[in-house]
Amino acid sequence: MNAPKSATLSASPCWSCHAPTNAAAFCPACGKIQSVPENSDYFTYFGLPRKLWVGMDGLEQKFLQLSWKLHPDNFVNMAEREKEMSLQRSSKLNDAYRVLREPVARVEYLLELEGMRKEGEHKQQAPPELLEEVFELNESLDELREARSAGANLDSLSARLRTAERNFAEKLHEVDGELKIAAQQWDTALDADASEADREAVLQRLNEILNRRSYIRNLVAGVEKELAGVSS
Repeated sequence: MNAPKSATLSASPCWSCHAPTNAAAFCPACGKIQSVPENSDYFTYFGLPRKLWVGMDGLEQKFLQLSWKLHPDNFVNMAEREKEMSLQRSSKLNDAYRVLREPVARVEYLLELEGMRKEGEHKQQAPPELLEEVFELNESLDELREARSAGANLDSLSARLRTAERNFAEKLHEVDGELKIAAQQWDTALDADASEADREAVLQRLNEILNRRSYIRNLVAGVEKELAGVSS
């Protein structure tokens, strides 16, 4: 596993005056913009530990400040190297802000950093406690498609699917609650300097909840799509 808190960046000296930069966006000695450190992640880019609670007001304020300082318009008369660094840092800033401002995306990104989840990974396996309901839902969806192809009345099937949709939407809300609790447990583990085994247990829990959330969310989206086809 990676370090549980924000990583120490390998700060190269300033490309212009060779003074130490401490991984800052601008050289503290000459003020020239610097390239993004190779091992910079989204948390360290904003100067944050790898915690899952992030103050949105502070994050937005820092984002706006950096956006203004790094905007390519400020570098139109600079050397090509500085223009490229501005584009590089602005792009990284936008990506980091987009991820860190969203609770679920933040958890997914943390798990990627900690080596618990590959980028874009979503295990599509029905949670054991939902197997029966998922089986019934898929049967209803098949019946709806067959009835629609045959031009039959769809009112009864549509009503059944809307009930199932509400049921799974409620389960998705419950899973979001579980994810919030597990995220708090991760932050508590960091504050307590918990053992690697304890931290990994929390990360495993977060990953399991995310997989379950992804599966249920896709179920809800699938039902919504079929019902939209009925009403169109």
